[in-house]
Amino acid sequence: MKYRPSRRTRRLAIGTAVVLALAGTNGPWLYRFGTERYHDYAVNRPDYKAENGHWDFLDVPSEFRINTIHAALLHTGKVLLVAGSGNNQKNFDAKSFRSVLWDPEENTYKNIPTPKDMFCAGHTQLPDGKLLIAGGTKRYEKLEGDVSKAGGLMIVHNEDPDKPITLPAGTRFTGKGNGKSFVSKDPVLVEKATKVFDKETGAFVRNEPGLGRIYVEAQKSGAKYETGTEDNYRISGLSGSDSDSRNVYGIAQKLALDKKDFQGIKEAYEFDPVAEKYISVDPMNEARWYPTLTTLEDGKVLSLSGLDEIGQIVPGKDEIYDPETKKWEYTGIVRKFPTYPAVFLMNNGKLFYSGSNAGYGPADVGRDPGVWDLESNTFEKIPGLSDPDKMETSATVRLPPAQDEKYMVIGGGGVGESEKSSEKSRLVDLTKDDPRFTDGASLSEGTRYPSASLLPDDSLLVTGGSDDYRGRGGSDILQARLYDAKSDTYKRVADPAVGRNYHSGSVLLPDGRVMIFGSDSLYADQANTRPGTFEQRIEIYTPPYLYRDGRPELTAGPKRISRGGTGLFTTQHASSITSAKLMRPSAVTHVTDTDQRSIALDLKKSDDSITVTVPKNRALVPSGWYMLFVTDADGTPSEGMWVEIP
Repeated sequence: MKYRPSRRTRRLAIGTAVVLALAGTNGPWLYRFGTERYHDYAVNRPDYKAENGHWDFLDVPSEFRINTIHAALLHTGKVLLVAGSGNNQKNFDAKSFRSVLWDPEENTYKNIPTPKDMFCAGHTQLPDGKLLIAGGTKRYEKLEGDVSKAGGLMIVHNEDPDKPITLPAGTRFTGKGNGKSFVSKDPVLVEKATKVFDKETGAFVRNEPGLGRIYVEAQKSGAKYETGTEDNYRISGLSGSDSDSRNVYGIAQKLALDKKDFQGIKEAYEFDPVAEKYISVDPMNEARWYPTLTTLEDGKVLSLSGLDEIGQIVPGKDEIYDPETKKWEYTGIVRKFPTYPAVFLMNNGKLFYSGSNAGYGPADVGRDPGVWDLESNTFEKIPGLSDPDKMETSATVRLPPAQDEKYMVIGGGGVGESEKSSEKSRLVDLTKDDPRFTDGASLSEGTRYPSASLLPDDSLLVTGGSDDYRGRGGSDILQARLYDAKSDTYKRVADPAVGRNYHSGSVLLPDGRVMIFGSDSLYADQANTRPGTFEQRIEIYTPPYLYRDGRPELTAGPKRISRGGTGLFTTQHASSITSAKLMRPSAVTHVTDTDQRSIALDLKKSDDSITVTVPKNRALVPSGWYMLFVTDADGTPSEGMWVEIP
């Protein structure tokens, strides 16, 4: 690949030219500043901070530094940072799985025992304030050339209509045509066959076999154990009757030494913010790696997509978690999405899929954005999306206020390891009878992996990303912008110090600052010759509104308000307060955050208090914990006060 200087290198070069030009008119004192030192001087000036905000590194003690893949703000005000194995196979092999709890107010850290590899799990906030985490990693991928034993997917057929069958791990499958044997790595349950009858005559037609999917592998290494075509496979060890061997058999396509994808797990946990520990709950019916969890109107959680226990896309078997019973049930419908699909709960209880996703899956299946009615399983596509072939690794945000039902899709890239990226910001208003995407303000260049956090002044912080896959060729974008939805404009603000691409994200904190974490570059240099390392440093962005002289303050108020109810909060700044909102805390990974939303509240003022009214709509205001922010006429926010909506 052709060498190109990084953006930071180019920016500093421009800064050097500016410094040298200024030196001619401002005297030799400027020469004392190197470019970096002058940059530090400039960005730390009070007037610069008041206009552009400021970035600082979080001073994380070495024993708490992890490869943060997931982050969630809890109603205790603390942030759960989750690495699992952290995309590090040595950690995976050693069963070294990490989570750290950070307290922003006290700036303290705590290691949290982590029972399974939650690397690339899904998560969402639950109504009682716990965090649901489901899925993760069963096996790391093996690239072509690293695979020593031929293997792949075996579909087990059961034509017996009277009973299901369970095949244990270690079951041997022998090809009837090729004579080659393969062994299963896990147990598999194969449901009994379904009897099919003629609708008109009622006559029996056939048995529709029950199917089971299992990963199998040759017992010995070498290319001679590969197969070239589909074959039927006899199963060893079936119980005595001849009918078992006739009714239960395997079918596999090519079993080879090609690349093997990651495999998922079924395990699920609730993280208790008060007890500060993971609590095991009923596992999912499907193993999932890279799933999305979306909270529904009734507080239950929909689990979508992911790679299963054999490394293939879960074939549309969506399922729902009930926080009351701690159990999962299939929806009974089939709808396929690529991994980490950005699926949001709408104000009418339906679901909006923006088309944003994190990568795995066919390029022509489940990519179209639209509105999904889960009850009827109808899907109405939304037209007008620009750069529709560059939606992987894009970010989707529900713009404030949530009542307006407007969404923005930011950036993205081509399918897989494509070099293509988009600078587009696409907007859609779902309140319209026939919604259609239109282009909004553009970023300066194509951007994969942009992080986007809603701020309490109704602006949106968009930062980080790269214009190539995982920052190849030094393509990280060291820029941050504030987006104003009312004017549809981006404003460039202070630049972050660290590039952020794959495995990065951002979280709004209760004090109004934003934490940004992660980044997992393929390479550490522009020439793509040195392997990259995971970025463990965490940056904190302090927006311009926190450099003003003062901010409104809420001194007391209820900790719990019902939908449709009111809450009175005391304050010495009632006269200056102009707006109030509830902000749902983030649970983000792979720049996917379907939880965050900002809900405008009706506001009444008296001399020393304000009264806010929460909307009645359960789909607009799902049960759970929220941060209550108030702002003054300049948009300066208070600190967030935690309020529970039952």
